[in-house]
Amino acid sequence: MATNPTEHAPSDVRADGTVPRELVTAYREHGFVRVRGVLTPGQAERFRAAAEAFLEAHRAESLERGGVFSQLVNVWRRDPALRELTLDRRLGRIAEQLAGFPLRLWHDQLLVKEPHNNAATEFHQDRPYWPHAGDRLPLSAWIALVDVPPERGCMTFLPGTQHRTGLRPQDLHHEDDLFEVDPSLRWVPRVTVPLRAGDCTFHSGYTGHMALPNRTGQARLAHVTIYMDEATRYSGAGHVVTDPLGLAAGERLDGDAFPRPWA
Repeated sequence: MATNPTEHAPSDVRADGTVPRELVTAYREHGFVRVRGVLTPGQAERFRAAAEAFLEAHRAESLERGGVFSQLVNVWRRDPALRELTLDRRLGRIAEQLAGFPLRLWHDQLLVKEPHNNAATEFHQDRPYWPHAGDRLPLSAWIALVDVPPERGCMTFLPGTQHRTGLRPQDLHHEDDLFEVDPSLRWVPRVTVPLRAGDCTFHSGYTGHMALPNRTGQARLAHVTIYMDEATRYSGAGHVVTDPLGLAAGERLDGDAFPRPWA
């Protein structure tokens, strides 16, 4: 199986930097969509090398301590190459096209599953973890920096669950936690989405999803850029991104910490 970017892989991104209307419709209906070829093979390889170097230097700083993956947050503030990817104007404009309203950067993260980790990231929603208030649906761009077939840890989604709000945060290490919170979600059809290097999935912060184990000999490297409603305010809850900022509940999450360079 090829693990490197394919030279002639198809792209869903048009010359003007937008995606076809049918992908927007699919995203809004299902809460996720695959967009092929958001990075060229050369870009994917360059950002892969930068991600590997950053991981090697900062692995001990991972926020995930359960052994499922390495999670490094706000890498855009510390690595010039990964900053370029996080603040990529084309990605931001695609995200706004899908969302249908102005967005800001919430944060980025490097998510790495080591070779033969054999552990799933269990079903969960993202939004319950975030200290946001007064916001419309946020969304994440999950960019594959290597080929990610199912056996390397690609994601599985629960279509249509982006409208299921109000749930508590779920335990990423507990196979049934999301379904114990809402038993009806157990019977939603599941869609697994393999990606080539340079492909991306966009998913809503409320869309239920999980990532399969990495059973291969190559690390699964994904760079995630998370976008929030431009009008989002701070809820006052604790979070690693907002804790150092001294914010008061009700303040807008804007300014240099939460830019929108694609505007």
